[in-house]
Amino acid sequence: MLTDPWDSMKHADLVLVLVDVSDHWTRNSLSKEVLKCLSQFPHIPSVLVLNKVDILKKKFLLLEIATDLTEGIVNGKKLEVKSALKQDSSSSAKSPLHVSQASPPESKVPGSPFGQEKNQAQEGSGLDKSSDVGGAGTGEAQGPKHHGHKDLKDIKGWPHFQEIFMLAALHGEEVDTLKRYLLMRAKPGPWEFHSDVLTNQSPQEICDNIIREKVLEYLPLEVPYGVTQVTDIWKEGECGELLIVQSLLVPRESHKRMLIGRGGRVISRIAREAGQDLMNAFLCEVRLKLKVEVKG
Repeated sequence: MLTDPWDSMKHADLVLVLVDVSDHWTRNSLSKEVLKCLSQFPHIPSVLVLNKVDILKKKFLLLEIATDLTEGIVNGKKLEVKSALKQDSSSSAKSPLHVSQASPPESKVPGSPFGQEKNQAQEGSGLDKSSDVGGAGTGEAQGPKHHGHKDLKDIKGWPHFQEIFMLAALHGEEVDTLKRYLLMRAKPGPWEFHSDVLTNQSPQEICDNIIREKVLEYLPLEVPYGVTQVTDIWKEGECGELLIVQSLLVPRESHKRMLIGRGGRVISRIAREAGQDLMNAFLCEVRLKLKVEVKG
């Protein structure tokens, strides 16, 4: 696994675990790498975000998924679930499930899907000890248990999520709810860079990222992830324009044909749009040429 998630966890104030519920192969369990990250940093608050809920035709599956991914526990309390089948037939089709914590607090966070207390959202878990799962009668606050890597073998979910959010990001459904929650949980801190610093990336890194963005946008499936970028020419022209020639190396001849496209349409579109973005970023004329080759 890439080391970036581990490095980011060391400095995180809050962790979001995003799950695509439309993928029936992976939606009922967290990956072992994600569980390792959560287990390694159990003191960092975490929330579960279920995306693409609009694609699920059988909405009751959300209950199964949420239960599996949380082991039936959210914010230290077991979940109570009421089926929409027992409700009045006039209930909204968009909300076939009603999932809530047992004995919900009186004061609720606006937009919070599970009725978490406002002061809990701002200061961490402040649940009454007598109602905490596995923490009754201890007399001391119980933090999340640290699981060793061997203990994760048979674990599918993480029982220490503070909240669950169900949304359809493509259509903007419940996205604002998540944004409000993140804003509420945000902690003030010093700026990492001076206000005059626009970016810590080099011009070459900016160029690579802009071109890669277009490659990811216009190539399907795993194809863009096999593309290697090599900058052949980077120089200033006689009139002050920036001349860039970059080779895009692919592992297969079939990938080369896909990247070039019929009549060169795909690679031309990538070069045109990336060139415009580069001009907007560098505030100068940019002449970008892309070459596609099979890796030797």
